[in-house]
Amino acid sequence: MSNILHRVGTLDEVASKAFRVRKTCNKMLLKRGFNIDEEDIDMTTEAFISRFGEKPSRETLTILAENKEDVSDRIFVFFPEEDKVGVKTIKMFTSRMQQENVKKAILVVKINLTPAMKSVIREMSTSDGNSFRLEYFKDSELLVDITEHTLVPEHIVLTPQEKKTLLGRYRLKQNQLPKIQLSDPVARYFGLIQKQVVKIIRVSETAGRYVTYRICV
Repeated sequence: MSNILHRVGTLDEVASKAFRVRKTCNKMLLKRGFNIDEEDIDMTTEAFISRFGEKPSRETLTILAENKEDVSDRIFVFFPEEDKVGVKTIKMFTSRMQQENVKKAILVVKINLTPAMKSVIREMSTSDGNSFRLEYFKDSELLVDITEHTLVPEHIVLTPQEKKTLLGRYRLKQNQLPKIQLSDPVARYFGLIQKQVVKIIRVSETAGRYVTYRICV
């Protein structure tokens, strides 16, 4: 009995990483405006083991979430099993997306994608309304939630109407706003696309609370 009690709530290194990465993914989706159950945000290792086992297959970690404001806007998070993700795996994921009428997906990969695979994903993620939008992160990028770091200020993505109101209020053209790169870690976290505007709230001991805006380029 004591041995069983000792094992409860423990994960090996691989499973522990999977637990942390999946938890960050759920937090990221929540901050992007998707519906995520509280039990996924607050999941303990014991609950993770109960649901996925002590040595979970990455395939079982898949997440499917819908937007709080638009239930037709849904997103998958896939966790490929292999180290080097190839075209066959991408096609398997996009086939499932087609079947379930989902246009967006995040791939969480073990190691960095090859330049060729990055090119394949870029080609699939075009501006064509019938295409897929595919993003990718490495496990190592999601071990912690970067937005919870003390040095990262609060970011809020503006809606198109909020962006229009902002530009009108200050009589600005969008190219006059400070810029944030698509490749910026925070921009990637929020899944920003070009021309989206993000509100950044900073707190300073001397200046108090102040707000800036940046446009994604």
